[in-house]
Order: sequence, then C-alpha cells, then structure tokens
Amino acid sequence: MGLGFSSSAQSSTTQKDYINKWKDEAVRQMDMYKIPASITLAQGVLESGNGMSTLAKKSNNHFGIKCHTDWKGGRTYHDDDEKGECFRVYDDPRDSYEDHSKFLLRNRYVSLFELDIEDYKGWAKGLSKCGYATNPKYPELLITIIERHDLQLLDTRDWIDDENGFADKSNKGIRLHTSRTFHSVSTTENGIQFIYADNGDTVEELAEEFDMMKWQFRRYNEINKSHVFRKGEIIYLQPKKANGFEDWHTVRGGETIWSISQKYGIKTKSLARKNNIAVDSHLRVGMKLSLRWKLDENGKLPGYAKLLGGKQ
Repeated sequence: MGLGFSSSAQSSTTQKDYINKWKDEAVRQMDMYKIPASITLAQGVLESGNGMSTLAKKSNNHFGIKCHTDWKGGRTYHDDDEKGECFRVYDDPRDSYEDHSKFLLRNRYVSLFELDIEDYKGWAKGLSKCGYATNPKYPELLITIIERHDLQLLDTRDWIDDENGFADKSNKGIRLHTSRTFHSVSTTENGIQFIYADNGDTVEELAEEFDMMKWQFRRYNEINKSHVFRKGEIIYLQPKKANGFEDWHTVRGGETIWSISQKYGIKTKSLARKNNIAVDSHLRVGMKLSLRWKLDENGKLPGYAKLLGGKQ
C-alpha cells in the first residue's frame, strides 16, 4: 500500500484530532477482524497524514489501498511506487477501514494472527516482515505513534468510554493560569512519574493540570470513577511496572494488594501473580510479598532468581 500522498496542509489536523475521530471505528474493526485497534489507528494516522492527505480528503482512502484486479468501484490515479498507479475511491472513509482489515486477512499476513492482540510491537514489526511497507522505519513509526498516545490501551478495551479521547504526551506540564495549588512531579525508583494528592483533588482537575485524559488517571492508578483521593496518596502519571523497586514487602494491618501496588509502582495483577494469590485476596499481617520474582508453588524463590541476586 502507498502512504497516502501526505499534503503540507496536514498540520491543520493533529494526530490527536484524527485519533479522537476514528478510534471507535478502529475498535469496531478489531472486534470484527481481531486486528489490534492501536495498529489500525496508527496506520491511519501515518498513511493518511492525519486525514489530510490528498487521497484521504478527495477519495476517502485512508490507507493508500490500490485498486487491484477485483476492485469495481471508483478510481483515482497517482504516482507512488510506479507512475500513474490506480487507487480506490470510497464514498465513506469507514469503507477504507473495512477494506484495510480485509486486506490483512490475506495469506500473506496470516502469521500476524498468531500474535497476541495486545502485542502491538510484534504486529508493527510483523507487518514490515510480511512486506506491507517498503520503509524500513515503518515499525518504528507505528510504535512511536502508539506509545505517544497510549493507543495500546484500546486493545485491552479497559477504561475507554464516549467521554474520553487521547492526549499527546509531548506537552505535559504544570499550568499556572488558575489559583489552584499545583503539584510537584516526582519519579519512583523504577522510573514512574507521580504526584502526591492534595485534599479535594479530582480526576477532572488533574486531567486539566497535566493535559491528560481522565481515563489515563483511572487506568494508571487502577481506580474506578467513584474513587476519592486522600491527601498524601500517590497518584501515578504513567503506567505502573511489572516489577516493584524493592524485592520484598512485609504486609501491615489494613494493607491490600492495591495499596501495596501503589506504594511500589507495580501493577496489581503482576503483584498477585508473583505471589500466586488473587488480586482481591485478604492479606495476613506479617506476610511477605515478592515484588520482583515469581514464587514457586511452595512460596519460595525459584533457582534462577537466586542466581540473579534474589534473596528470600
């Protein structure tokens, strides 16, 4: 496929604008064809120049889909890999999304569907290996778009609803135009940016302060819409990690998997999995939880962990 003949006018529509407009269609395609929504959307951003390429604007073709011999619809001609190549014209851009999905169902791309639907890096690299694009940097370009806007969260279907869109990470920072108290950003030992909550903090205010979306705060901190922040509570501005920044934690009274996960910047599912317990397990005071290594069925460190410096 071609890259859609990006126009210099594409700056009038940002990646964020394009994503907000077409994310629902990308998810719909994922539901039908099992292609990661993050991949589809990143390809749309890249190949249509944020929807501003000549091919996207005049022909509703967001993926540079060529005519091929089986095409019976409208046609337009542009120079791409060869001079005067035939490209499909669509009545609706959604039709180009549909054709893009069907295009990837061809035998040439069958190996992609052996990958996990959440493995966006594998899909990006696999597309290139299967010959989708000639640009050797194509996987890197897709991955950059996905990670800049956290599009991989679309693939999990978590914390996505009609009120939420996607925000660039490039302009995060503290705004100074209101009388509110603003937060100082710190970083955990395992490299996650966070703040300490003040009394009265709300997701809505924090989203405005840090130029983020509400779903990001809920997703990153694993909280629901009814959660009320307490003064001094850790609030993450980035996703938590699979490992904590300490080796062990000894449970104290009143602690839960979630509260411990917040303390060490580790995802609740990862913490529970390492210790062979459920996320909602009742924790005994004095119980030792591993923050870095997966324990065996007897609650002991596996041999490889000890070789790598793990201590019981």
